[in-house]
Amino acid sequence: MRTPDLDQLDLAILSCLQADARTIAEVIGAKVGLSAAAVQRRIKRLREAGVIEKEVAVLSPAALGLNMTFVVMVELERESLGVLEVFRSQVLAEDCVQQCYYVTGTADFALVVTCSDMTAFEALSRRMFVDNPDVRHFTTSVAMDRVKVGLTLPLG
Repeated sequence: MRTPDLDQLDLAILSCLQADARTIAEVIGAKVGLSAAAVQRRIKRLREAGVIEKEVAVLSPAALGLNMTFVVMVELERESLGVLEVFRSQVLAEDCVQQCYYVTGTADFALVVTCSDMTAFEALSRRMFVDNPDVRHFTTSVAMDRVKVGLTLPLG
């Protein structure tokens, strides 16, 4: 999929949507100097081009009783395509895994995991890491504070 050339108006629209995806076209248009119809056409084009992948609600983990966040570095026994795909499938099936990156260095994957408590994380650890013969080693860090969490991308 080819990314369209983004002009300053597209970037301004994306900035508004990153701040609040529920912002209506009339409000965005007033901010960027376009009509609501022009904003809607641009948003439609950005969606179709895959620039806007998804529009979601960002929930508060604490409000949902998900009080613990962990950063887990996972080293696999071997990096064969089959082992990587199986691990990726496991990650995708676990709702507690918020983010997963295939990385370089000593670990193969870096995961951000959110759980209600240590007991829930221990159960996840057993399923995904301890009882998994393809996992050679994993290290866990417990997040002490949420300093910055977001999905906004730099647009300038």
